[in-house]
Amino acid sequence: MSETEKKNHVYSHTDSSKVVMSEEEWQKILPKDVYHIARQKGTERPWSSSFEKSNEVGTYYCAVCGNPLFKSDTKFESGCGWPSFYEPISKSSIIYTPDNMHGMKRTEVTCGRCRSHLGHVFDDGPPPTGLRYCINGVVLDFEKAKEAEENWKNNEQGTGKND
Repeated sequence: MSETEKKNHVYSHTDSSKVVMSEEEWQKILPKDVYHIARQKGTERPWSSSFEKSNEVGTYYCAVCGNPLFKSDTKFESGCGWPSFYEPISKSSIIYTPDNMHGMKRTEVTCGRCRSHLGHVFDDGPPPTGLRYCINGVVLDFEKAKEAEENWKNNEQGTGKND
C-alpha cells in the first residue's frame, strides 16, 4: 500500500462512487506534486515520468482516488514526453471538458470518479480510435497484471484487500 493510499480514505480500485471533497481536504491527503497536477491543473515536465517509457502489462489507475483509467495494451509511444494512451478503460473513466487556456483549443481529461486533472486528449493518435490521451504520469498509479488479477480475485472473495 502506497503512502497516498494510507492517508487517502477514498482511494480504491473497486469503489466507483463519485468523490466530492473540498480543496482543503485534498491538500491534506495528497502529496504536493500530485495535488499540484490533479487539483490545480498543473503539468509535469516532459519525459520526467517513469511511466512514459514503461512497457509493463497491467492497469493504470488515478493516483488520487484509485479509479481504473487505462489498460497497458492501449498505451503507445507518441514521442510527446508524457504517457500516451488511445482509449480509456470505460466511458465513465474519463470526463471531457473544453480547455481554451493559454490561447489553445484543447480538451481536458479528468478522472470520472474524483474529477482530478489528468491531462488532455488530442485527435492525432493511432488506430483504432485516432485519439491520444496525453496524461501526466504523476497522477497515475500502476498495478502489474498478475497483482491486479490477484487483488480482483481477493475482492471478489470478500477479503476487501483494496478497499
